[in-house]
Amino acid sequence: MTGVSILLVDDEKDYIETLGVRLHQRGIVTDCAFSGPDALLYLSKEKSIDVVLLDIAMPGQNGLTTLQQIKSQHPLVEVIMLTGQATVHSAVEAIKHGATDFLTKPCDFETLIATVEKAAARRHERQMKILDIRMQPYLTDIERKEQIRQVLEK
Repeated sequence: MTGVSILLVDDEKDYIETLGVRLHQRGIVTDCAFSGPDALLYLSKEKSIDVVLLDIAMPGQNGLTTLQQIKSQHPLVEVIMLTGQATVHSAVEAIKHGATDFLTKPCDFETLIATVEKAAARRHERQMKILDIRMQPYLTDIERKEQIRQVLEK
C-alpha cells in the first residue's frame, strides 16, 4: 500500500508514534498530530493527506468536532475514527458527520491496514470522478458544482 499518506491524530503520543512506525514499515507515509487544532493546522498546510486516523476522546477539542471541521475544510480527505471508548451513539455520530469508518482500540493491525486501504481507494475514486466532471465541457458551472457536491457528499 505504498503512496498512501496518513495523518494520525491522538493525544496518546506513544500510541500514535508506535502506530506510525508500524504503518511506515508497510510503506505508508505517516505524520502525527496530538490534538484536533494541530491536525487542522497540519491539513491546511499539507495537501497530500489521503486519510486521517482520528481519536474521538481528546482533551479540548474532541474528535467529532475535529471530524466536522476536517470534512468542511477538506472534503476529499477520508477520516477513520479510532477510539478506546466506543459507543453506538459515537459511532453513529461519526458516520453521520462523514467518517469513512469507525474502529475501536486496540485494533487488529491487519484490520486497520485493510480499512486504510479501503479509505485511500475511496478518496482516489472520488478525486477521479471530480476530475472527470471538471473536464466535461458541456456542463454549465452550476451543473458542474452540483455534480461535484454530490460526489463529495457520498
